Amino acid sequence: MSPALASERALAADCASCSGLCCVALAFARSADFAFDKPAGEECVNLEDGFGCRIHPQLRERGFKGCTVFDCFGAGQLVTRHTFGGRSWRDDAGVRAEMFAVFPIVRQLHELLWYLREALAMPAAASLHDALRASWEEVTEAVDAAPALIPELDVDELRAPAAALLREAARLTREAARDAATRETRRTSTPLRVKRSRLSPGADLLGADLRGADLRGAELRGALLIGADLRDADLTAAELIGADLRDARLDGAVLDRAIYLTQPQVDAARGDDSTRLPAALHRPSHWRTASR
Repeated sequence: MSPALASERALAADCASCSGLCCVALAFARSADFAFDKPAGEECVNLEDGFGCRIHPQLRERGFKGCTVFDCFGAGQLVTRHTFGGRSWRDDAGVRAEMFAVFPIVRQLHELLWYLREALAMPAAASLHDALRASWEEVTEAVDAAPALIPELDVDELRAPAAALLREAARLTREAARDAATRETRRTSTPLRVKRSRLSPGADLLGADLRGADLRGAELRGALLIGADLRDADLTAAELIGADLRDARLDGAVLDRAIYLTQPQVDAARGDDSTRLPAALHRPSHWRTASR
């Protein structure tokens, strides 16, 4: 498989080509993210006959912020159009249970493919590209299997070797960025307001003041950054896989070369039109216009 072939696989949601699977197959609980409880397999009351959402433009205002930060990574349209050949859970009761069982698994594996594709685009990880391509092939073969076989997949077994490769690709990229940073003048003289020892995988940085911080090459995998102030911070080559960015302030932050930053993470944060994002990600509609 070539990187070009990897880029051709749709790994972003195309709701118009899906049968509303996330609105039916998945459960959600009443919380700050959802206005009411909905068990798995029960159709959301806001789902229209044509599989659109009747309150889509007002999801945040109507208490469904959780819907606005969800991305199936293209699993919905794949399951609808490819795995089940265009059949609908609504029109074909015979596929309903199987379709709902397959969708969450394909969603997990498509997210893994998204990360593998990101790693394949990292020049510093060139030594890993053959292994990454082999992992891509293994995961895509599993995803493209017959629907009866997908619920039998061992997702953890597929994920473990891929996750190790992703961590190593990120390490190589972070180290290359840090080496480059030592040869450059710091972008900002703002002192770091948290101990550098706290900038580690899984770190609790809830509400941390990181405004203007030089976080180039930081290992923030799985970090808790809810409500953190990252305005004007430089996160070039910072590893953000699994980092919780809910309500983090990203105004003016440099994220265009952050490692493993996803659209759901961006959607969950707060930023403005001065935030620098990777070209593949879009600026959420709820972000504000910069005042400066």
